[in-house]
Amino acid sequence: MRETHGLFTEEAAQEGGWVAAFCDGGARGNPGPAGFGAVLYAPDGTVLAELSEFLGFRTNNYAEYSGLLAVLAYAIEHKIPRLKVTSDSELMVKQIQGKYKVSSPDLKPMWEEAKRRIRQLDGFEIGHALRHKNKIADRLANEAMDRGMKRENKPGGPAPAPLKATPYPTKSTAPPNPNGNPMLRGFVRDGVVHLLGGATLPEGAFVKVIKE
Repeated sequence: MRETHGLFTEEAAQEGGWVAAFCDGGARGNPGPAGFGAVLYAPDGTVLAELSEFLGFRTNNYAEYSGLLAVLAYAIEHKIPRLKVTSDSELMVKQIQGKYKVSSPDLKPMWEEAKRRIRQLDGFEIGHALRHKNKIADRLANEAMDRGMKRENKPGGPAPAPLKATPYPTKSTAPPNPNGNPMLRGFVRDGVVHLLGGATLPEGAFVKVIKE
């Protein structure tokens, strides 16, 4: 979802004005239903855009990086030369600053893409702020999660309690296969099947996958 409120003028770009962006991401369950939100301000304080998107079943850190990538994509698309980003994710901020190493295989490609996009800007800064100073981006991220989970607050009534994400099962309870081969259970994450209960298969084994 992208809502544009203003324009970054050619005059502002020529003057080298800095655009300020606040981004946030979250997941209800970690991993769980996730989303990001971001708001960008022109040098004169005008709101340029509000960005918000549901991401599916992801982790908090994945959502935080998604918010940063969305902000960078907007800046590149709209020829914004200088960008100051504020996020309440200390991990992401320090990884982008080079103070923390990126060891997660899920985050490494996102970090690399963020650095690639940053190199396309004339100027870039990123800093950390506590959540209470990042309220608009936090609201937009929660709205994205609400949309994705098809939840709506009733006017005049109390907000419903956040839904808890169903955790991955920890053990297999499937009955034996009548053909004699054991039936294994697993789940799919990022397009890869993960077997439950520490089960393994020999290299080159053929399997039949049935969606539950």
